[in-house]
Amino acid sequence: MPVSSLSSSQGLIQQRSFVLFWCARTFSNGAFMMQGVAIAWQIYDRTNDPLDLGLVGLVQFFPLVLLSVVIGQVADRFDRRVIAAICQLAKALTALALALGSAKGWLSRDSMLIILFLSASARAFEMPAMQGLLPALVPITLLPRAIAASASAQQTAVICGPSIGGLLYAFGPAAVYITCTVIFIAATVLISLTHTRARSREHKPFNAETLFAGFAYIWSRPVLLGAISLDLFAVLLGGVTALLPIYARDILQAGPWALGVLRSAPAVGALAASIVLTRSGIRGRAGAVMFAAVGIFGVASLLFALSTSIVTSFLALAIYGACDAVSVVIRQSLVQLRTPYEMLGRVLSVNSMFTGSSGSLGEFRAGTVAAWLGAVPSALIGGLGAIAVMLVWMGAFPQLRRADKLGPEL
Repeated sequence: MPVSSLSSSQGLIQQRSFVLFWCARTFSNGAFMMQGVAIAWQIYDRTNDPLDLGLVGLVQFFPLVLLSVVIGQVADRFDRRVIAAICQLAKALTALALALGSAKGWLSRDSMLIILFLSASARAFEMPAMQGLLPALVPITLLPRAIAASASAQQTAVICGPSIGGLLYAFGPAAVYITCTVIFIAATVLISLTHTRARSREHKPFNAETLFAGFAYIWSRPVLLGAISLDLFAVLLGGVTALLPIYARDILQAGPWALGVLRSAPAVGALAASIVLTRSGIRGRAGAVMFAAVGIFGVASLLFALSTSIVTSFLALAIYGACDAVSVVIRQSLVQLRTPYEMLGRVLSVNSMFTGSSGSLGEFRAGTVAAWLGAVPSALIGGLGAIAVMLVWMGAFPQLRRADKLGPEL
């Protein structure tokens, strides 16, 4: 079903390299989600400490920040397809290390965090390279819908990955990790088979100006700065992913299967939203739609915080995910349609640093507050914070609020 949804968008299904890219991204993200469920459950089962769940997010945050300027340069100066393939192989090796450590009994909490840091470093290089491939895979007229379809690949992976990971965990964590290894290798093959249109490359000398060009470009454009920072602070405050093992085991009184279901719930809503956007796109008032999505995202976080039913929790997280997907598609479309291809890697690297780190830092915030105050107050604070950010940003970035149709002219 998910791949067939591509056909509803004019011309996308005829773009062979885009279909290969879509499948590779689905495989890669699905395996990463499977791995995330196994790591979260394995660590919390061993330590019973919510702070350790926050540390899982923190170690994934550091590579995005420490390597961001280097990542952007690499994505603009080298073949993004090759970069993405190498990153898949690196993630396969880290998943294999987790499998061997679990099977042989030497995998400790600290070694898990170190391996996760290495996997997150590969993913940090992968994200802008994969996102930056899109303009070279499809005509510019199809790009907004390709971005929405690409988002559906992410959400398809988040639906399937955690659920499969939760079920496979019944056979032990090593079963999850070895499956991830195989899937990452398959993604490597798929991305290697894509063909890109010839585009210009960065030929400027490597210096401070080119190194920080992505930051300067975003800072000089209020619409991009507003969209990226809105996502950063809303997800940082409103993220609840780190709390899901606590809700699954301690509040809902269930097992790993429930964690997989809860991890998949945001992606169910996000996939539905992405398919709608792939079919019809956003026809107008894009800025207002983005702010509304962030506000509803905060309300859904509050509903989840107060839930004691797995059905209510699932519905709240599905709404939460749908709103996040709408925000992501608008932001990614603005960034990719308003940035020259030759510096897209640096701009997307900054974008990935902020938006990618928001999820990781959000997990750390949620886990830390849960350790101090409990899981429910942590989720409540996050939902209220996301709503507050939406209100403040509406006043601080009127250009974003007035943004109408998605396109290069915005």
